[in-house]
Amino acid sequence: MSHSPRIRTVLSCTMLVAALGAGATACGSSDHPLSAKPYDAAGQIAFNGPVGSQKADPDKPLEVTAEGDDGRITDVTATDAQGRYVAGELTADGARWHTTAPLAAGTQYTVRVSTEDEGGAPGRKVLTLGTDVPTKKKRLDVTFGPDSGKYGVGQPVTAKLSAKVEDKKARAVVERSLKVQTQPATEGAWHWVDSKTLHYRPKDYWPTGATINVRSNLKGIKVRERLWGGDAKPLRLTIGDRIEAVTDAGSHYMTVYRNGEAINSIPVTTGRPGYSTRNGVKVVLGKEYAVRMTSASIGASDFYDKMVYYATRVTDSGEYVHAAPWSVGSQGNANTSHGCTGMSTDNAAWFYETVRQGDIVKVVNSSGADMDPFGNGFGDWNVDWKEWRGGSALLEGVKEGPTAVDAARLRPQV
Repeated sequence: MSHSPRIRTVLSCTMLVAALGAGATACGSSDHPLSAKPYDAAGQIAFNGPVGSQKADPDKPLEVTAEGDDGRITDVTATDAQGRYVAGELTADGARWHTTAPLAAGTQYTVRVSTEDEGGAPGRKVLTLGTDVPTKKKRLDVTFGPDSGKYGVGQPVTAKLSAKVEDKKARAVVERSLKVQTQPATEGAWHWVDSKTLHYRPKDYWPTGATINVRSNLKGIKVRERLWGGDAKPLRLTIGDRIEAVTDAGSHYMTVYRNGEAINSIPVTTGRPGYSTRNGVKVVLGKEYAVRMTSASIGASDFYDKMVYYATRVTDSGEYVHAAPWSVGSQGNANTSHGCTGMSTDNAAWFYETVRQGDIVKVVNSSGADMDPFGNGFGDWNVDWKEWRGGSALLEGVKEGPTAVDAARLRPQV
């Protein structure tokens, strides 16, 4: 081993003892070894990191071991380029240190090793390494939705994953890395719709005028064996007025509210027996000036083929609020449609111009089935808050309220 000469402490003491038992000591010493300049500990340690320009496998732990019998490791710290520490463990005898948390992929690390020899002289060695960037097959990319822009108070945030995540621990890693920041602060939670899809919504509708920023901290983080976090484009949403359209299929009227105040009452017709309109809360998915509707699209036994105007879509399966001039005589009196909500052309044009994507359309008193929570547009608001929280990998079983929000916020970050 080659390093600066070992420095040993030499003590020289003279003790004077008086006849009556009183005494005093006078001692002198050389410099303490800890005050010496650290030697290069390269020959005192072994490191399992890559050599030269090679990259480390992020799936394998880092390890530093003491070489020979004349020294030991006293401390090791490993940090990434942002200064974040990697958890590690040093044995009591100073013979071995290893990481206890996974490394991130595609990241640079600095490992600082402190040692001492048998005489107590300090040694230092700084090691650097980079980790491999995973291939696309090993990368979990995230696509947030909808597109950045202005939406209604009912618009959920969505996260689509490029690979399935089934394990609960892996889901917790993903969910912990998906950040939703709102102004004003609003309690909300992610819900796993399936192994590749998450939705985020607040307990109640978004506040009017809210700003929502969504980002991912998942890049480079190990999700599970051979799968690391990948890319994600951040998302920014702003929320408009609270527009709610409530259709009472029993009275055949739709009342439209803006910020809690009724601004229009419209006679309508909804689905007739056998094609009854779904009950529950739906969210505006989009608007189309003209849509061709045919009996074949819903498997209706009676034939129809119509061009429909001022069509506002509320389900993926083809339920719209639209102009239906052929049924004006029934609007306000009877339900005659194949499931859509029909109204006069003037009223449909007004509705079309008034609502935006993310606004609320609610149907009550229909004999139809309830709106599906998922898989046919956004039925998210038909899930009560306790059940919604139960679909989170982080909040399941955590008590609701401010304490729960704080608990989620204070969880360790990966």
